[in-house]
Amino acid sequence: MDSLYVSSHPDDFKSLLALVASEFCPSPPRVITEEPPKQLAKSRPALVIGGSEAAVLTGPSAVAWYLAWQGKRTGAGAQQESQVWQWLSFAENEVIPISCSVVFPLLGLVGVDKKVFEAELIRVLKALDKSLEPQTFLVGETLSLADIAVAMAVLLPFKYVSLSDRKSLVNVSRWFVTCVNQPQFLKVLGRISLFYLFAVGPPKTEAQLKKEAKKREKMEKFQQKKQMEEKKKQQQTQTELGVITYSIPTPAGEKKDVISPLPDSYSPQYVEAAWYPWWENQGFFKPEYGRKSLSEPNPRGIFMMCIPPPNVTGSLHLGHALTNAIQDCLTRWHRMRGETTLWNPGCDHAGIATQVVVEKKLMRERGLSRHDLGREKFIEEVWKWKNEKGDRIYHQLKKLGSSLDWERACFTMDPKLSYAVQEAFIRMHEEGVIYRSKRLVNWSCTLNSAISDIEVDKKELNGRTLLPVPGYKEKVEFGVLVSFSYKIEGSDEEVIVATTRIETMLGDTAVAVHPSDPRYQHLKGKTIIHPFCDRKMPVVFDEFVDINFGTGAVKITPAHDHNDYEVGVRHNLAFINILDENGYLINVPPPFLGLKRFDARKAVLQALKDRGQFKEIKDNPMVVPVCSRSKDIVEPLLKPQWYVDCTEMGKQAADAVRDGRLKIIPDHHLKTWFNWMDNIRDWCISRQLWWGHRIPAYFITVDHSSVKPGEDTDGHYWVSGRSEEEAREKAAKRFNVSSERISLRQGKRVGHLVLLWYFPLIHLCKIYSLKETGHDILFFWVARMVMMGLKLTGKLPFREVYLHAVVRDAHGRKMSKSLGNVIDPLDVITGISLEGLHNQLTDSNLDPLEIEKAKQGQKSDYPSGIPECGTDALRFALCAYTSQGRDINLDVNRILGYRHFCNKLWNAVKFAMKALGENFAPLEKSQVGNGAESVSDRWILSRLSAAVVLCASGFEAYDFPGITTAIYNFWLYELCDVYLECVKPVLSRSDGDSDAQSQADVCRQTLYTCLDVGLRLLSPIMPFVTEELFQRLPRRSTKDSPPSISVTSYPESSEFCWHSEVVDAEMEFVMTVVRTIRSLRADYNLTKTRADCYLQCIDSESTCLVQKYSLQLQTLSYSQAIHAVCGTDAAIPQGCAVAIASDKCTVHLMLKVRRLLVDLFFYLFVI
Repeated sequence: MDSLYVSSHPDDFKSLLALVASEFCPSPPRVITEEPPKQLAKSRPALVIGGSEAAVLTGPSAVAWYLAWQGKRTGAGAQQESQVWQWLSFAENEVIPISCSVVFPLLGLVGVDKKVFEAELIRVLKALDKSLEPQTFLVGETLSLADIAVAMAVLLPFKYVSLSDRKSLVNVSRWFVTCVNQPQFLKVLGRISLFYLFAVGPPKTEAQLKKEAKKREKMEKFQQKKQMEEKKKQQQTQTELGVITYSIPTPAGEKKDVISPLPDSYSPQYVEAAWYPWWENQGFFKPEYGRKSLSEPNPRGIFMMCIPPPNVTGSLHLGHALTNAIQDCLTRWHRMRGETTLWNPGCDHAGIATQVVVEKKLMRERGLSRHDLGREKFIEEVWKWKNEKGDRIYHQLKKLGSSLDWERACFTMDPKLSYAVQEAFIRMHEEGVIYRSKRLVNWSCTLNSAISDIEVDKKELNGRTLLPVPGYKEKVEFGVLVSFSYKIEGSDEEVIVATTRIETMLGDTAVAVHPSDPRYQHLKGKTIIHPFCDRKMPVVFDEFVDINFGTGAVKITPAHDHNDYEVGVRHNLAFINILDENGYLINVPPPFLGLKRFDARKAVLQALKDRGQFKEIKDNPMVVPVCSRSKDIVEPLLKPQWYVDCTEMGKQAADAVRDGRLKIIPDHHLKTWFNWMDNIRDWCISRQLWWGHRIPAYFITVDHSSVKPGEDTDGHYWVSGRSEEEAREKAAKRFNVSSERISLRQGKRVGHLVLLWYFPLIHLCKIYSLKETGHDILFFWVARMVMMGLKLTGKLPFREVYLHAVVRDAHGRKMSKSLGNVIDPLDVITGISLEGLHNQLTDSNLDPLEIEKAKQGQKSDYPSGIPECGTDALRFALCAYTSQGRDINLDVNRILGYRHFCNKLWNAVKFAMKALGENFAPLEKSQVGNGAESVSDRWILSRLSAAVVLCASGFEAYDFPGITTAIYNFWLYELCDVYLECVKPVLSRSDGDSDAQSQADVCRQTLYTCLDVGLRLLSPIMPFVTEELFQRLPRRSTKDSPPSISVTSYPESSEFCWHSEVVDAEMEFVMTVVRTIRSLRADYNLTKTRADCYLQCIDSESTCLVQKYSLQLQTLSYSQAIHAVCGTDAAIPQGCAVAIASDKCTVHLMLKVRRLLVDLFFYLFVI
């Protein structure tokens, strides 16, 4: 039976961790609260496994892992196990030190670091709270060792500390209470009394307050010192980075000079210069490259994808960078696999955004509005602006290395796309799928246009808030609930209702109550008198009313509220529109007639007070709809608009996914897809704009006595046509009159992009392979493309949809200009000072208060600005972050870390090329794996093969973190840290010895294979640095050698089949021993002294393994010599430091040599 040695102290969190984990074991160990025997372990917790020849585990993490593993609480599968390990490390390295620093002083303990206080603990707990927001437990759907470890780490603060921010930690508190109330926790801990449940305490004395003030002052000084140190550190980092530029004259489109020596260190400016124009000039990005004809079948397959069209007015943000990094990686991977590949670029005409930009430009430069110019002249101004400024986004995409076929670039106002919109509208209108109706729309009074849901920002308010509104000098009050009364006709009785938009009561046409509310049963058949006009309103009984909210009575304004609209339809109420398109009041009595909507808000409130019908006003948390373009408050407004009947199309789109014809990745978005498609509502496609696609529909007026004048909402009086003549003929035929009696008035415009965005590839007779975009536009773009594709062509526009996460800042906050955390990826690529970031805010449209708030955010996150990271590092970081989840918390410092990785890559290739020599010629076909390789060669080839497999499977599964991890580990931890160190003595001993020379030659061929394959694996993610280094490598064959790495074949697992689990396991044993020796050397400060190392093995197999890898062990551990000892320690000299490397090997590091050197130094220089 196993024995678990633990401490009896009730607050020893390390022992508690082991005890709780043991409760999940099928056969729990015997618990002993005494000190373990010294020959077994030196500390608690310790787990003795088995009987007389027992194995011993020490340390809380190791013991807890073993016990939790037995109880199946270490995660389901490799991915969850990895996540549990990360949380275990988080608890041990992040939470426990802070918890101890906060709690130990309170318990009277001394000698602890008191610099980390409650603020740091709150920071850690808030990060934990954010992780727990979408889930019950830390890993998976059930409690795991991750929850046990972190719960034990925060146990002391939850027991003994009154945290000021405890109430904001809703998720952490919920999770902690859930954990500690599990039976296994209760058995070990009993009932936990949390501090905040009972800690009230007496008021603090003056002396205590002074003491706390001094503490705060010290803390502020400490924080200032910390900020200064961080600033110096970042300045030092920037100095170390340095800047090297490419200065050799190279005409645009010509190949970069690759004969000159490589610079001493990696510099993005040098590496990224000149390559993109050459790629473009060579036609590498075109599907025709390397093929005689596109019609010729390609046995490797076809990959085609369209870019989600960025706005012509836009500039890149990190969301664009993420989208383009992923899409370009996929495109480059498919191209390198030999497939016919096309990534189609394009740009959205951005109707609202572009019109706003040009209108502001006209007013700023010429003092004119679009109405002053007229429609045709204004459209000319828009095209002029587009031709001058509209390709800025394309230049930014090129800077990101996006391998798009620019000759196929589309603009959504191009003739072929305008024709597609026109044709789609006419067909669907003639089928009755597009129809005219008067309904509530999102209306922007500033833009004078309906806007879509995606253009409406939801601004959350906690209570009374003053917001700026375009067209108003003073800010307008929101976030309050106004209560007032309506009088019942024929009695003194009144009904009290409440609203957040008091001005809309002028459009009320009823009061609604719940059918089962006993308080209002007597009002059936009664009417209510409107206080400002002679309108009599019924009391209606409707189940939508919440009987428990407020008074249970609700005012109904059918023309200005979406819920009220439905009630009005059900009860046949009057729809009274009280707002015109500019936000002025209409259809209301004086003195309100002609007032602006928010001026009317004040006037109505005062009038109710004067009549004695005002009751109260109070704070009310609410969401205010704000137009993302104009920042105006969006109004629900009844307008005749064009709608698409989506019922049948939504069903077809849902069935396509259910049938497996369309695949959505990751599949946790399926629930959202089916929820939208199965409950889809008709889609408003009208926009009251001048810039955009003109709807090919005409309102008919018939000059004939037999035909009554039509109304705008009557679809019978609307006709569509490819020209006015065609429409006139259709109208004449419909009303059976001559065309001369027909007058036509063309309608407004339409934002109908999703009808057409895949049309550019119709000439290739193929559909797109993939749609890749952010999950936040799954419905607004992807679903509508699917519906329109099935409707208009009978085909799906793409076979797969991959949805990536949304980018947030390092603190998990949404990117917002007012927070100062919106980062232009070009600033990450080229670097920018803090002053430069501030200047960007000054040039924005933020108000002064928001600018100051944003500046503080920038100063906090980027005290020294953003260092130059380069395109490759940015792309690699974005891909590494892209787990198949909801959000990405992007830390710019991590991007800088990947620039250092580029430098490591750079130096490794430089060293390797020097090791290969100027006359090195790689074999035409790789002949490695033929048995002539050393154990180091076989191991690195095994790891290379494993990386190839991981990258291939990663690309196929869209597992970008898996790809980046495999490449990063191979280059950094396997090739650089191990193999290059191992081959140094092999290459240095090759002179004059034929066997050594032969071994060195094999080593060079192996090294070349690693460089060649490693760069090709990395190329889709880091195209610039891999091209620069690849061009310096010799080729296996000068005949038909690809001119660029971007069109070189991607490594495939069928070609690299050298993976050996046996070799990997042996080398893992070797590296475990090496790490143990290095740790001992560091403990005894043997940093520059070589010492003999004796490796005591328990069996002959381990001894043989040590002898086999003695050179690698000696080289990697910086030892004087490696001695393999089997069995007893009789052959091991005295004076050695001892450490256990594994259950089969113990390290004995000779220390006498250090003593001799000290004695010699003393003799020579002291005596």
